[in-house]
Amino acid sequence: MPFGGFELAVRAILGQKITVAAARTEAQRLLVALGEPLDTPLADLNRVLAPPLALAQLDAQCSAVLGWALFASATVSALASAAASGQLVLDGSADLHSTLVALKALPGVGHWTAQCIAMRARRWPGAFVAGDVALHKALGVQGNQQPARLAEAASVCKPWRSYAVIRVRSGAGRGAHSVPALRPEATP
Repeated sequence: MPFGGFELAVRAILGQKITVAAARTEAQRLLVALGEPLDTPLADLNRVLAPPLALAQLDAQCSAVLGWALFASATVSALASAAASGQLVLDGSADLHSTLVALKALPGVGHWTAQCIAMRARRWPGAFVAGDVALHKALGVQGNQQPARLAEAASVCKPWRSYAVIRVRSGAGRGAHSVPALRPEATP
């Protein structure tokens, strides 16, 4: 069963300010606390994310139980409310521009998160997470906080910037097979 757009969006929000490992732990806590039972032949695969309407009810008490920062529960709750009401559609059928605008209107969702959700949930191949710390690290530009220059350098990869990000972040873009066009200093 593939991940749905809503679940991918929740996971992107959980990963905003923490490591991938910590985000995985937070997602596991969410599934244990609020997930719905799922019958599968795999013992460890036994829960599915609660639907948006259930997560729209998140509050400070739930946040404390999950160990989340208040911003995370407020953001997930706002996302869930928008998805439950139909104001936000998180699949490939929705208009990209409208989706990005709706995402950025949610509290706690900025450009990076909106692009990440568009890349994963909408499967948009042109998304680019210019402010992504892991991307900066993979490209060797940590501390070189110039997302606008990085986005400009990545324009040569349009309309497939998501694939370039995945390639670089996976390590496949290092060495002889690097993607020099993504390095800001490679642009004139």
